[in-house]
Amino acid sequence: MDVVMLAQEAGAADPTAGLTAVGRGIVYGGAAIGPGIGIGLVVGNAITAMARQPEAAGMVRTTMFLGIAFTEALALFGFVLSFIISG
Repeated sequence: MDVVMLAQEAGAADPTAGLTAVGRGIVYGGAAIGPGIGIGLVVGNAITAMARQPEAAGMVRTTMFLGIAFTEALALFGFVLSFIISG
């Protein structure tokens, strides 16, 4: 409710400013959903792999951290894109 009020207040001076704020929120929210699901899948499968083959835990852990880093980069791209939209 507060976000809607802020968007309406921002739109008083410039009618497109409120829509820009809503667009930024939608872009970043959409960009955060994918990496959240991706990190959950990477960590869940890594734990399963470590439980099945404990001797390969070191290699699986390293690969898991690389997967998390690449997946998290997508969220950062969405964050930067939300600032680019605001112009």
